[in-house]
Amino acid sequence: MLFTNKWLSVIFNNHKIIKENNEIKKVFIDSREEVEQGLFVPIVGERFDGHDFAIQAIKNGAVSLLWDKEKEVPEEIPNDISIFFVEDTTLALQELAKAYKNEIQAKVIGITGSNGKTTTKDLVATVVSSTYRTHFTDGNFNNHIGLPLTILDMPRDTEVLVLEMGMSAFGEIELLSKLANPNISIITNIGESHIEFLGSKEGIKEAKLEIRSGMSGEGQLIIDGDEKLLFDLKDEENVISCGFLSNNDVNIKEVKTDLEKTSFQLNGKEQYTVSLIGDHHAKNASFAILVGRLLQIDEAVIVKSLQNLKLSGMRFEFLQGKNGATIVNDAYNASPTSMIGAIDTIRSLTSFKNKILVLGDIFELGSFGEQFHREIGDHVKRPITALITYGDLARYISSEVSDGEGVAVFHADSRDELLVHVEEYLNEDTIILFKASRGMEFEQLIEQVIDIPKL
Repeated sequence: MLFTNKWLSVIFNNHKIIKENNEIKKVFIDSREEVEQGLFVPIVGERFDGHDFAIQAIKNGAVSLLWDKEKEVPEEIPNDISIFFVEDTTLALQELAKAYKNEIQAKVIGITGSNGKTTTKDLVATVVSSTYRTHFTDGNFNNHIGLPLTILDMPRDTEVLVLEMGMSAFGEIELLSKLANPNISIITNIGESHIEFLGSKEGIKEAKLEIRSGMSGEGQLIIDGDEKLLFDLKDEENVISCGFLSNNDVNIKEVKTDLEKTSFQLNGKEQYTVSLIGDHHAKNASFAILVGRLLQIDEAVIVKSLQNLKLSGMRFEFLQGKNGATIVNDAYNASPTSMIGAIDTIRSLTSFKNKILVLGDIFELGSFGEQFHREIGDHVKRPITALITYGDLARYISSEVSDGEGVAVFHADSRDELLVHVEEYLNEDTIILFKASRGMEFEQLIEQVIDIPKL
């Protein structure tokens, strides 16, 4: 049970309650979802109105409804359904989430950043759940609707709540932070994501720092200490800087990567291994280690938990390709920073004779699109064997790669042409990276080159 109708009536005092002690076990917004003892929240969007699907939600298990008080209640709604009338159902969802979070009083970890926030969330959740009853963001439920739903899906015995916070405009992180009131916050980096809407990396910094707006004075902020735009925070109280530069509070050293893991040291002392590959994952793992320490988790437990990590899909996922090739599916999303990081990781692997990059467009860069794609091309060099690009913007990547670098370069004008080039390299000596923005749908290309076992 999350709460009862009686508890809801304290928050929403305009109501028609049928059964005060009716237990609510699930809060949901998708009327197609089958639930038990649910509270349905009909969200109103530009092209839809959840109120139109209330009957379906009731058939699928809703026993109570939030309802816009300006909208007429259909006669078809059964008389045994409790209704709570509100000014705005989305704002009511957020108000409900804040009230429930305050009731549970779990410690809250808030995570934002242009890149790596989902991986860092997975790492933090893995470390924290080793010792505490932990609830965390599932998938991409990290916006003004998803984050409240994550909070409202939290079991009552939760001790630590790990929340990913996404944004595309000013004010969005501030809203989420004031809902969640993080005890510990992490800014993974300041990249280029959403620069189209925020104007500059300085604007992105300003938007990410909104995560502090809901923190108390005792809250701890962990930052990417290698990011120049965050240098001014390093001397502030309750700020912990982490990175490869020697002047960070926590310094990452001796990074070693192979096909299965990355090992590293912190401050030249403690040794850690994480089941991810790439220097950037040493930093993401370090954020999680710091959270573990702040929550007084035993060091040996932190070390062990990092080795048992489970990640969200399509993030540097290794797959068996046709003819024994190794396929890397990193097609969940992309930014210039994450694409360069993925390229550098592939370059660092010593187990393959051929290293192939299949790169597509990165979206939401606005007028910076050509510039950032050209900068990615500067990082494509030996030991990369071949670069295959697809997309209007990705063409700028291939145009920047000089023949003198010894890298074969192809730009495909169609998916079929791209696959023809990829098929030339499908053999056991080859690793092939697929990376682009989610909208390029590279997972459909990957399906064409992986080895699917016969049943």
